[in-house]
Amino acid sequence: MLVDLNPIAFQIGPIAVRWYGIFMALSFLVGSWYLYREGMRRGLDEDFLLNLAIIIIVCGVVGARLMFVLANYPSWFVTDRLQILKIYEGGLSWHGGLLGGFLGGWLYARFKRVDANLLADLVVPGLSFGYFLVRIANIFNQEVLGRPTDFWFGRWPAQVIGSAIGLLLLARYFYVQSKNPPPGYQFWSFIFYHQILRAVVEETVRDNPLDVWGYIVPHWGLGFFTLTQITTPPILLLAYYFMRRSRLAARVRYRR
Repeated sequence: MLVDLNPIAFQIGPIAVRWYGIFMALSFLVGSWYLYREGMRRGLDEDFLLNLAIIIIVCGVVGARLMFVLANYPSWFVTDRLQILKIYEGGLSWHGGLLGGFLGGWLYARFKRVDANLLADLVVPGLSFGYFLVRIANIFNQEVLGRPTDFWFGRWPAQVIGSAIGLLLLARYFYVQSKNPPPGYQFWSFIFYHQILRAVVEETVRDNPLDVWGYIVPHWGLGFFTLTQITTPPILLLAYYFMRRSRLAARVRYRR
């Protein structure tokens, strides 16, 4: 989706504040607020929740940037290390951010002896809302573009499609939550369905490089297979395993 928008929202002296950073900060704020509110309702310690939110955010950003650089510009680690720090220019990996935030939060939860499954479920709204907002920010940065097609709209609106996926998963979270799911199910089912929607819908129309058995349908603007599509099956198997495990654990507790 190509729209002539200024990526800079405003400037404070020599510092340019970009829309990407604003939307990213807003997603962190909303996600942290929900984690804090729901954690307090469940009797968790306030300081623990605030520290947890900070750890998840910091580890998530670090993981997202390192994974992006490793997958796209590995030479920066040797030739241009300063470029690695320029996250304000865009260039964050969803999978890297998810992995970094998960590991940081999981280790802290284990250290404090708090149920990591419960905490993982509480971050899902922040992840869904963040995906929605960041894809909008991608429009301002003119990145995450869709493939050209022969249709009247010209190019697939990949950013809008990604935003729609975030909203759909957010709505699904609150629907499933009303059915009192077992701890851990919300998080792993989010991973499962997000990965399916991203690989099958968003990545198919997104103008990304093709890695293996590359094939493009010119008229429709569809592409197979990107790195995300190739890595989807093992991620789905992992997520499904933990979804099933959470349900089985709940049945065992219920029988007792």
